Amino acid sequence: MSNGVDKPEVAKWDPGFTRQIVNRVGPLIKRYFRAEVRDLDRMPAAGGALVVSNHSGGMFTPDVLVFAPEFYKRFGFDRPVYTLGHDAIFVGPVGDLLRRAGVIEANRDNAAQALRDGALVLVFPGGDYDAYRPTFTENVVDFNGRKGYVRTAIDAGVPIVPMVSIGAQETQLFLARGDSLARRIGLNRLRADILPISVGFPFGVSVFFPPNVPLPSKVVTRVLDPIDIAAEFGDDPDIDMVDLHVRAVMQEALDELARERRFPVLG
Repeated sequence: MSNGVDKPEVAKWDPGFTRQIVNRVGPLIKRYFRAEVRDLDRMPAAGGALVVSNHSGGMFTPDVLVFAPEFYKRFGFDRPVYTLGHDAIFVGPVGDLLRRAGVIEANRDNAAQALRDGALVLVFPGGDYDAYRPTFTENVVDFNGRKGYVRTAIDAGVPIVPMVSIGAQETQLFLARGDSLARRIGLNRLRADILPISVGFPFGVSVFFPPNVPLPSKVVTRVLDPIDIAAEFGDDPDIDMVDLHVRAVMQEALDELARERRFPVLG
C-alpha cells in the first residue's frame, strides 16, 4: 500500500486544511495589510493556468496569503491553487503543512502535473532575488533572467496569467540583496544567491537574520489578462519574446499601481 510519503506532491493538498487557513489567517492578513485583490474576474474559470507574479516583502512576503484567500472566496475549493516553493522550505513538519496548504516543490514535473489536473499554479520567477530587491527599485519587475516559467506553460498548453502586487516592498527598508557578499563567502554552495541587508522593526539593521516584523503597508494585487501563447506567438514561440512580453505587461500594470500610490506604507 502506498503511504503519504509516496504520494505525488499535488495529491498532498488538503482542501479542508486550506479552508481553515483561508478562514482564520486570511482575514488577519487582509486587515493588517488592508489588502485588495483586483480583477479576479480575469482569472480563467476552468482549466490549468500558470499565474506569474512579482514577489515582494522579503522573508515574510504576504503575496500568497493576500491572493489565495480571495481566489478561494470567489471560486471555491474545488480547484486548488498550488504555489511553487524552493525546496529549502520543506523541512520537517513545516514541509508537511506547506504541502497540505498547496505549496509544492518548484520543479517542472510538479508544475506539469498540477496544470494537467486543471489547477492554478502560482510561480514567482524572481524568487528571493525579487522579494529582496532594494527599496529604490521596489516597483521594478525583476526575474533575474529566469524564463523557465514560459517553457512550463508551453509544454502544458496553458495560458500565462500575469499578476502584479505593490506595497509589500514597503514593509521594511531593503538596502541591498548582498549577492556579491553571498558569492564571496560561498553561499552558492548552499543554493543561496543573496545575503540581504535591510532595516526594520524591532531589530534595526538585519543581514537576513534576525528577521524584522513587516510594517502594515497597504498591499494591492491586480490580476491581468491571460496570455494565450500559441494565439499570440504561434506554434513555435520564441521563449525570449514571450518572457519580454510578460514582463512588459506586468511592468506597465505595476507602474499604474505605483502612480495611484500617494504615500509609502499608507498607500
